Amino acid sequence: MKEIFGWSGPCADAASIIAAMAGALPDAKTQLARSGAVGGSGSIASRDGVTAVVSGLNRHAEEAASSLLGAYLEMGDDVFRSVRGAFSAAILDDRDGSLLLAIDRTGTGVMSYGQFGTSLVFGSSLDGLLRHPEAKCRISRQAVYDYVYFHMVPGPETIYEGCKRLLPGEYLVFRDGKVRTAKYWEMHFDEHHRAPFGELKKEFLDTLRNSVREASFGANTGAFLSGGTDSSTISGMLGEVLGSPAKTYSIGFDAEGYDEMEYARIAAKRFGTDHHEYYVTPDDVAMAIPKIAAAYDQPFGNSSAVPTYFCAKLAREDGIERLLGGDGGDELFGGNSRYASQRIFSIYGRIPSLLRSGIIEPIAYGLPSALMPVRKLRSYIGQARTPMPARLETYNLLERLGATEVFTSDFLEGLDRGNPVRLLNDVYHGAHAETMLNRMLALDLKFTLADNDLPKVTRTCQLAGVDIAYPMLSDEVVAFSARLDPELKLKGTRLRYFFKEALRGFLPDEILTKSKHGFGLPFGEWMKHDGKLQEIGRESLESLGKRNIIRPGFADSLFRLHAESHSGYYGTMVWVLMMLEQWFRHHQE
Repeated sequence: MKEIFGWSGPCADAASIIAAMAGALPDAKTQLARSGAVGGSGSIASRDGVTAVVSGLNRHAEEAASSLLGAYLEMGDDVFRSVRGAFSAAILDDRDGSLLLAIDRTGTGVMSYGQFGTSLVFGSSLDGLLRHPEAKCRISRQAVYDYVYFHMVPGPETIYEGCKRLLPGEYLVFRDGKVRTAKYWEMHFDEHHRAPFGELKKEFLDTLRNSVREASFGANTGAFLSGGTDSSTISGMLGEVLGSPAKTYSIGFDAEGYDEMEYARIAAKRFGTDHHEYYVTPDDVAMAIPKIAAAYDQPFGNSSAVPTYFCAKLAREDGIERLLGGDGGDELFGGNSRYASQRIFSIYGRIPSLLRSGIIEPIAYGLPSALMPVRKLRSYIGQARTPMPARLETYNLLERLGATEVFTSDFLEGLDRGNPVRLLNDVYHGAHAETMLNRMLALDLKFTLADNDLPKVTRTCQLAGVDIAYPMLSDEVVAFSARLDPELKLKGTRLRYFFKEALRGFLPDEILTKSKHGFGLPFGEWMKHDGKLQEIGRESLESLGKRNIIRPGFADSLFRLHAESHSGYYGTMVWVLMMLEQWFRHHQE
């Protein structure tokens, strides 16, 4: 994705300001208007007093702004209902001084904005937005709290007070000094659609193959290959549509339980790809920490950004211009293990209440807790009693450690500690779905995909100098998944049932039956023995304590838990807080 930026409203010395917002973008184009300015490194067009700028990947990228402009002149504010594919866009209309902003349906594109006086300033990067002289923003303590809870700042909020960002499928109209946001598209699950399996399989494979063809057009294209079902499918189909061996790129770790290279090699062999590998080391991680923190326009705590960056860097050094990612498959077709576990927990609620309260629970809480089966039964009952979607956060690090143990009392004063669960509730219960599974998918499309995985991959690819496209997230594949019978997504506790059966014979059996893993970073394990990582982590947390965010002594207790207990689990909290401090250093000092 290319950058987009600008504003609507009066501003002196507009030419120098739009140039400042363009920053170091070598291919930025800008357009001044009576009512403001727009710019970007994407496609830009102007006609009849209207200027449009579009960022996205499609067959006719240079014509995208002209097409959007023509459609807007015909359709007005409803224009985005007709736009397809991955994009972010801005339309500045001098005729009435209005501004329209939008991003695509799944949130591949990004658009942040803030109203400052009579101006609305926007940018696909907060860093560019803040170069506008009127965009004066403070750090939001609530956003910092939510970041530690989620390991990212969930939209529509940003790390700055007064700045928001558009949600997937959302557009904004700024007219007469007022901001209005609305959905031009929402995911509606058709849970009663039925069709023969063979018919569904053909439609799915044709649709996905066309999406891979579209995503690979016009660039020297390769693919991420983790060895999972999604990346293996995309890699195999890429070779088919190119008519030559696809170039694939994998990351490995010299750490037990983390290295998935074996499966990547199985897929590479099956599809005859031109395969490339790199093993990330602790020294690589130490070098990448400040670089990755600086690359994000707000704190980002997903540690798998590190292997993603090195994978994209490997591809760029090999001459690749665009990578295809398999992101989205789990959230569309039911691939996350929690979908199966939550189905098991939901069974408890279907047991008659007299049986639960009269027999099961008295036995569970009457027997000695030292017995392992009793402990497991109590844990099951406790989780099953917790309503959805809060039940999904049973092992949330901040919930387990306790906010008052992590943060200072000054930091917590006035904060809404219930905000994270409220955000989850809003999406889960607001989903256009009847089944628990599809409600969870809607939740993950927002929090796991749009807020987390897509920024992880998009930003690190941008840092490495490679474009990124997501064939699984084409509008056509998304529409197909929305009308797929929920029982075909999760059959009993069998994850991605339809997806795997449709690809049986195409994907190697070893990949169809493997457990899900991905590009997880063994940071917690490595930090136990690597002095450099220990030093960066400890020094970062001590500095964060001096900002009066985390409680004095918490760093020591966290490192003690890391050393003595589950290093991977508590190492995640070290990473999240370390990256918060690293972000502050690069963006606030």
